[in-house]
Amino acid sequence: MEVIVNGDPLEVSEGITNIEELIQELRLEKKSLIVEHNQTILKKEKHKETAISEGDRLEIVHFVGGG
Repeated sequence: MEVIVNGDPLEVSEGITNIEELIQELRLEKKSLIVEHNQTILKKEKHKETAISEGDRLEIVHFVGGG
């Protein structure tokens, strides 16, 4: 399945069915982040219940500390 993440196509395995699994696959689960799914900003509680489908558009912003 292909989705668009931050403007770029990303091939994800068929076993990934929701936003939480995608975040884990991308190894972002320990970071503070904001996810927009098809132009809707998701609360963190919605990541597990929000399914992803072919062609979905995601914007994932994670915060990095530093100066």
